[in-house]
Amino acid sequence: MTDPRPPQPEQQQSMPGLTEPMDPRPDHGETSYQGSGKLSGKTAIITGGDSGIGRAVALAFAREGADILISYLNEEEDARETAKWVEEAGRKAVLVPGDIGDPAHCRLIVDRALEEFGDLHILVNNAAHQASFEKIGDISDEEWQQTFATNIHAMFYLVKAAEPHLAPGASIINTTSINADQPNAHLLAYATTKGAIQNFTMGLAQLLADKEIRVNCVAPGPIWTPLIPSTMPPEAVKNFGKNTPFGRAGQPRELASAYVMLASDESSYTTGATVAVTGGRPFI
Repeated sequence: MTDPRPPQPEQQQSMPGLTEPMDPRPDHGETSYQGSGKLSGKTAIITGGDSGIGRAVALAFAREGADILISYLNEEEDARETAKWVEEAGRKAVLVPGDIGDPAHCRLIVDRALEEFGDLHILVNNAAHQASFEKIGDISDEEWQQTFATNIHAMFYLVKAAEPHLAPGASIINTTSINADQPNAHLLAYATTKGAIQNFTMGLAQLLADKEIRVNCVAPGPIWTPLIPSTMPPEAVKNFGKNTPFGRAGQPRELASAYVMLASDESSYTTGATVAVTGGRPFI
């Protein structure tokens, strides 16, 4: 399979970005991912499940046998498209829009999953907010607070709500980033939260080990998702992914197998780990 390489065509979107206008269109594994029953009978919450990495994970989980609750902000068109792929795999898709920066909404997400599925086996904390700034003085207090509310506070709210309902063998998977190890100065708020997510993951893994609830994270490198043309300047979009040894951005489908592995019972002794999917960029 030949994946697109930079330069990408000139393109910009308003935040939070949509899949349809992107050129090239991201590959979520629609025609390539083949399931083998690794998650048969399981249920999952995926935040940011409407597009990008979240859509690829939802598609893969469904083809592995899981029912999916798709949490998203307000991208209705993208969310319905993801639900279509989940349902085509023969699994149940539940759409829940709203702001995960609100603790009450996080509790609603967990309650809705339990209402729809009866139990909960997997929580994927994937949703993220980012924006680019040249100077620290350009970052408003509100922007800083929103980034932390979406990227790290929501993980705490969701885990706290879900934990009493997770049985031994359950899996929590958090999306961190290569920015946790190699922070992009122009993504200061975002990169700071991604470092916090990795630390949160490692601490939480120890805290929940006695319940045999596994907690891990995936650290993507540059991945071609709607977040890129909607939050980065034109030149950065054009050359996005060029700074990897592979010389290109990753496609969302190239992340899905890492999440499936961490969600499956085959990873029963893996907790507190970070799986880096970076196109060859070093991650310590």
